[in-house]
Amino acid sequence: MALYALGDLHLSYQSKIKSVAQRESALWQGHEERFLENCRAMVTDADTLLLLGDHSWGNKLPYCRKDLEYIESLPGRKILLRGNHDHFWDVKKTEQLNRMYEGRLHFLQNNYFLYKDYALVGTKGYCFEGPFYMSPGGQIVGYDEEAYAHAQALVEREAGRLQKSFDAAVRDGHRRFIMLLHYPPTSLMERDSIFTKMAEQYHVEQVIYAHCHGEARFHDSIRGRKKGILYSLASGDCLRWKPLKVLS
Repeated sequence: MALYALGDLHLSYQSKIKSVAQRESALWQGHEERFLENCRAMVTDADTLLLLGDHSWGNKLPYCRKDLEYIESLPGRKILLRGNHDHFWDVKKTEQLNRMYEGRLHFLQNNYFLYKDYALVGTKGYCFEGPFYMSPGGQIVGYDEEAYAHAQALVEREAGRLQKSFDAAVRDGHRRFIMLLHYPPTSLMERDSIFTKMAEQYHVEQVIYAHCHGEARFHDSIRGRKKGILYSLASGDCLRWKPLKVLS
């Protein structure tokens, strides 16, 4: 039994929408087949696979059913986190999705799931991504204050959702946590955030996130150990479509 993670599949079996990288980068060509092959080589049906958001380009459930069928075909127990492009997934309908896909897929939002004695908690998260004002040397010297204020409101909303996940796990007596986010836990301007503080408050052992694409963005946030917590980036292109082994 093992725990694996990867995010940002950006499946498009029923959609013509693709990112620029999906259209132009060799790393993204046939990524669905490569990920499936890697999962079959690494993940067993006794394992758990965490999928950290941006599952499908379909904007409504009928337009991403084939994408979800692909995810169903992957080995192991699949736990899905909501990403910023997962427009098919209304937060308020998470329970409905869990009923609809009962025994096949598990949707993590305002709830938690277990892996051994760990509570898997999480939410999409959010962080400010600009616009930034840069110096000629490439340093951030300012930012759009209106956009920043809007971003902070979204950060607070997501922190509230993460709190519900922690509360549910604590209420059931769990004390060991792995925290999942889609967005990185900090922005380019931050060393700490409300998400890192929550991780510290609950003595989380690992924080795993996705969202950061391309070599230039792989170090946008925390990677490695900080204050005893292991932070890992698990975006698909960063991992070259090989799921990250989180725990044995």
